[in-house]
Amino acid sequence: MPKISVITPCHDEEGNIRSLHGQIRDVFSKLAGYTYEHICIDNASKDGTVGILREIAREDKNLKVIVNTRNFGHIRSSPYALLQAQGDAAIMMASDLQDPPALIPEFIKKWEEGYKIVLGVKTSSEESSLMFFIRRRYYGLISRLSEIEQIKNFTGYGLFDRVVIDVIRKVDDPYPYLRGLVADIGFEVAKIPYHQAKRRRGITKNNFYTLYDLAMLGITNHSKVPLRLAAMLGFGMSAVFFLIAAAYLVAKLLFWDRFPMGTVPILIGLFAFSSIQLFFIGIIGEYIGAIHTQILKRPLVIEKERINF
Repeated sequence: MPKISVITPCHDEEGNIRSLHGQIRDVFSKLAGYTYEHICIDNASKDGTVGILREIAREDKNLKVIVNTRNFGHIRSSPYALLQAQGDAAIMMASDLQDPPALIPEFIKKWEEGYKIVLGVKTSSEESSLMFFIRRRYYGLISRLSEIEQIKNFTGYGLFDRVVIDVIRKVDDPYPYLRGLVADIGFEVAKIPYHQAKRRRGITKNNFYTLYDLAMLGITNHSKVPLRLAAMLGFGMSAVFFLIAAAYLVAKLLFWDRFPMGTVPILIGLFAFSSIQLFFIGIIGEYIGAIHTQILKRPLVIEKERINF
């Protein structure tokens, strides 16, 4: 029988992990003709998550657990767990129950139709309206900047065929932007819309830095537009400032006594030019940082413990 791997990265999710496991188990108990494994990779939780996982794993051999030595972040942890999957297809989903396990049969149905990638697309959410608005604007921005067509409102919840997993393994990226990589691979994608529920227990582990890191990773991995914008803007501003300087020179020569130079235009020009320089130096720094990460070639994660493998 075909085997499906369900992958749920977690960190400090003791309030959700039992319910998550139960819902996934119930879904597959009703899916005739399939076996499954549930791989939960824990990013060194500080609460009781690992203890609960050990307890469940003793009773249910379908649950396989990887415990990392430290918190490597979901950017590295999730793809690593995906590469450990033994199923004919793997489903990636969050552990906070905001990605509904009830959609798993729909994912599998699309996979049976021949799609190698089936993705959940968030069309609405119970998160704050401001955050939902910012996320949608970001997806729109990266779609316009990217050299390939990105998948809007895809947060990582989806099914990936074994062929796709093997391609990701060959890429061997030490800091993979999985959302962009899925679009870059090029397989036809089936999209399933869903409503993202509000987190019921626990708090989100994302903060400004992790969200910023993910956003910049998407831009630096899939677009050269910011670098080229810096070059074009630099050329354009050079031309503008040259014309302004020439106009000041002519005005001063023609109206020597009546045209005071003053320091205000000089200060405005200096601060404007300096701020633009700093902005684009930061952009260049992001690209250099991405190159630095690739060169280091560190492992995605280091495992501390495996259960039921």
